[in-house]
Amino acid sequence: AHLRGLTTSGFKQQPTWSNQAVDNKPGMGEWMLSPPPPSTYWPKMNNEHNPCDGDIEDLAPAIADSARTRRPGVRIRVTQPPSLRSSPSQSGGTIDGTQRVYVKTYGCSHNSSDSEYMCGQLAEYGYTLLGERESASADLWLINSCTVKNPSQDHLATDIRRAQALSKPVVVAGCVSQAEPDLVMLRGVSLLGVQQLQRVVDVVREALAGNTVRLLERKARPSLDLPKVRRNQLIEIIPINTGCLGGCTYCKTVYARGRLGSYEPEALLGRLESATSEGVVEIWLTSEDSGAYGRDLGSSLPKLLRAMLQRVPLGRMLRVGMTNPPYILQHLDEIAELLRHPRCYAFLHVPVQSASDRVLRAMRREYTISEFKRVADLLLQRVPRLTLATDIIAGFPGETEEDHQQTLSLIRQYRFPVLNISQFYPRPGTLAARMKRVPTHVVKERTRELTALFHSYSTFDDLLGEELEVLVTDSTARPGAPKQLIAHSKAYVQVLLPHNEAYMGCRLRVHVVATAKFHVLAEAVEVLTSPPQPAARPSSPPQPSSGAEGMGEASEAVLENALDGAARQAMAMAEQGFEAAQQPDKQWVAVQQTQEAERGIEAAEVNKDEEQSSEQRPAMQRLKAEVVVEAVAAAAVTDAPLEGETKMEARPPGHSHVGAQLRPERDTIGTRPRGCGWDVTGTRMPLSTSMVVGFTAAVLAAATMAAVRRC
Repeated sequence: AHLRGLTTSGFKQQPTWSNQAVDNKPGMGEWMLSPPPPSTYWPKMNNEHNPCDGDIEDLAPAIADSARTRRPGVRIRVTQPPSLRSSPSQSGGTIDGTQRVYVKTYGCSHNSSDSEYMCGQLAEYGYTLLGERESASADLWLINSCTVKNPSQDHLATDIRRAQALSKPVVVAGCVSQAEPDLVMLRGVSLLGVQQLQRVVDVVREALAGNTVRLLERKARPSLDLPKVRRNQLIEIIPINTGCLGGCTYCKTVYARGRLGSYEPEALLGRLESATSEGVVEIWLTSEDSGAYGRDLGSSLPKLLRAMLQRVPLGRMLRVGMTNPPYILQHLDEIAELLRHPRCYAFLHVPVQSASDRVLRAMRREYTISEFKRVADLLLQRVPRLTLATDIIAGFPGETEEDHQQTLSLIRQYRFPVLNISQFYPRPGTLAARMKRVPTHVVKERTRELTALFHSYSTFDDLLGEELEVLVTDSTARPGAPKQLIAHSKAYVQVLLPHNEAYMGCRLRVHVVATAKFHVLAEAVEVLTSPPQPAARPSSPPQPSSGAEGMGEASEAVLENALDGAARQAMAMAEQGFEAAQQPDKQWVAVQQTQEAERGIEAAEVNKDEEQSSEQRPAMQRLKAEVVVEAVAAAAVTDAPLEGETKMEARPPGHSHVGAQLRPERDTIGTRPRGCGWDVTGTRMPLSTSMVVGFTAAVLAAATMAAVRRC
């Protein structure tokens, strides 16, 4: 139940609680417009019948005394009294965290990223995520909304009605919930603001328990380290900033996302490295205006792109998100240079909206059409085969026929390969909604004319018969057509290939055999790079073992303290050994580096005798295992499979044989490994029991890395 009409200046309506059923749903309440007792909306903390007890309230301040005081911008909302509330730990007798949640997303790639973060948290808590086909069997519907256009909001209203007809609790997240929480269609619906993503589990639990929750406070930007379930396991969407610096008269997104807030470069680089380690091959940078990134941090988009491209591995690609003209004009030369980078798509989305300066002023777009042309001309000149995408709004208030003709001329001049055409929709609360509108039939006619012009010219005919390098990231099955792979060229041209699951995540050289308006058809010629393998993760936490050594999990701080200079030097030697092992004529050097690494590890042990603490000792033992195993694996990598007691050989020049052999020893009364060791030129080093799993994983990881490098 919601308290509506309460503002920071006082009540316009005075609500009170009534334990009547709403929509024939027992256990819910409705607000009756009669004067309530003061304790209803200014309750004391020690009031056992306080209707606010147990409320998940995003805007209420933490209060230490018995009386509440209001802060500016704080709205107090009242939920069901404790006697009427069900426990969030149960819903209809179902164990908490086992329910099924249907998730639907509207809007931009930023919204898609938000949904992936919400799904990650829900899945980690135990909820089962469902798609459209299984929505009727879900226990709750979570809808991530978009406020850019009227149609997307109309679809949201339809979804809410469908869910309520099926008696499903509904949680609405995204821009509509943040910008317009008092809409009639959102009555009785739980809301989650765009900066409250980390609370999605709390809201879902309460909604499943029959309660209505609204978390809309604007707090710090959501962390980029939250759990995530990607829609496509090969694509990572990274929001680089939220909000914008513009003041467009037609846009309502700023009401939801707010003003510009950029993520720190370290956080973005960490997210990129984490994603690529998980097997991601394509990274999308997204925001409401990528070009404005860093203006609040004293940084810039080119600085960020340069740092990120240094960390994008070979065979993977980065895509830059939408940017408005005003904020890249001063960085054009740098942007052109970065778009030519081999691991950055030659693609940029720069919305123009109209080719009339008069209309652009009415929109408050903060640039002229000559400035847009300057951006387009320089980038098209300096970036080979750049794909320049743009947007057009047809029928903006006050647009004349002359304005419309100027926009048509711009399209004829640049023949944009990607053009998003939208008729004007008045968004409530915006300045443009109060302007005199162009007649609806005129708006529709101009929209049809723009669309016809766009479809009148071909886009990719010049690619017919050419060979392209593409990255495969997805597949599709169109009605009446065979399943196909979806890939993109350096210019982000969509390339469709005959389906072959082995090509997913690969870079291919393809031959273009046919072209269409929105894609080209091609056949694979050669595999250039194989798909990356995600970093190995243990299936369960390591278990401490018993014994005099006290082998257990030491804290990260203890492990870091144990890494003194000698240990770091040993690890560097091991890495050099790994590099040397990739070259047949230098594998003997790898063996020597292995021995040096062993000696360095021995020298790095802290307080080797009795003074060594029980925490430092296992830390050093694990460090020893990690470094030595990596070095040994590097020195001994061959193409032979690792089976049983695999013998891996490295033959130095002038020597007949050097072997490194993994030999787990067995207890005489069981099958549990008692210890394992390896031999290099007659030297044997014992490893403790708890290192066996880590030892094997390291060998496999090193072999995989070597195979990838050979490819």
